[in-house]
Amino acid sequence: MALVIEGEEQIAAPIQKVWEALNDPEVLKECIPGCQSLEMNSPTDMTASVVLKIGPIKATFAGEVTLKNLNPPHSYTIAGEGKGGIAGFAKGGADVTLTEDGPDTTVLKYEAKADVGGKIAQLGSRLITSTSKKLAGQFFSSFNEKVSAK
Repeated sequence: MALVIEGEEQIAAPIQKVWEALNDPEVLKECIPGCQSLEMNSPTDMTASVVLKIGPIKATFAGEVTLKNLNPPHSYTIAGEGKGGIAGFAKGGADVTLTEDGPDTTVLKYEAKADVGGKIAQLGSRLITSTSKKLAGQFFSSFNEKVSAK
């Protein structure tokens, strides 16, 4: 079951600072809902463990996160795939684009695609879509708060 989520955040920080944060595993770990661990294996490859609750199903997903199509400091694609045992799998990614809006403001746009299978997929598209939108929104608003100039 595949879905697409789009959004935009206006971040009160220069584009270079936003770019660096998008590539910082500590920042990403703090912003990913349910993230237990995020380890950098190379500048573009990470392993992650995330606990998610979707409806009645709670599962720990272990997986890989890869940064691709890097165009510093303007855009990249973040892609991930996780296996949650009997709960199923989730994979997806987001194309992230940064645009300067003055010297101290950056507009972050994202288009995320997700695909789930296994028991989770049986929960129904409405629940999965609303949960996915909520998780994407939480990630990007947390990221905005963390990176914005205080």
